[in-house]
Amino acid sequence: MTIKHHLSDELLMGYAAGALPEAFNLVIATHISICDECRSRLASFDAVGGAVLEDCTEMAISDDSLAATMALIEREVPGSAPIAVPSAMDDVLPEPLRSYVAGGVEDIAWRPIGGGVRQAILETSGDATARLFHIPAGCAVPDHGHQGTEVTLVLQGAFADEDGRFARGDVEIADQDVHHTPVAEPGEDCICLAVTDAPLRFNAFLPRVAQRFIRI
Repeated sequence: MTIKHHLSDELLMGYAAGALPEAFNLVIATHISICDECRSRLASFDAVGGAVLEDCTEMAISDDSLAATMALIEREVPGSAPIAVPSAMDDVLPEPLRSYVAGGVEDIAWRPIGGGVRQAILETSGDATARLFHIPAGCAVPDHGHQGTEVTLVLQGAFADEDGRFARGDVEIADQDVHHTPVAEPGEDCICLAVTDAPLRFNAFLPRVAQRFIRI
């Protein structure tokens, strides 16, 4: 597998700093688990952050700080950043995504949203939404623009749009300047993890009507 489309420095730095919503942390951690290049870049940003902390002025902490921190870790506080764990390349749903689904592809609770496309909204906190898309081979997602940022990670198959071809492991980052019509390649259904921090902007009438019901 050759990954051609990677995460931006801005997203990696936000993940390293813990400054992103949980949904964005999820897609970044999932991509990092199968992408050696982005995992290496993230390590560089983590090293920079560590160097900055070493130069900070020491501050006194309470005697129970360690115990309180360990308790938070054990409880897996909602909204905390998922941890990227290197995964086997043939896993359709690598960690940490498998934990959010509580299993594999066969355990996903798909819901039809029209045109043969199905989705499953994942439970995350914060100001962004994470969802899985199942796009039948040869089918298209209605043409749309964006009111915010959308990060899409391909997990199976491939799709193509106005910005190129995106296959397993590739990430497409779309903002308000991007307008596209993703089409799944023939031969294999496409499964993607997509994260948005604002509703999409559809041109066609029917998708706009359905938008409020399918929460996209």
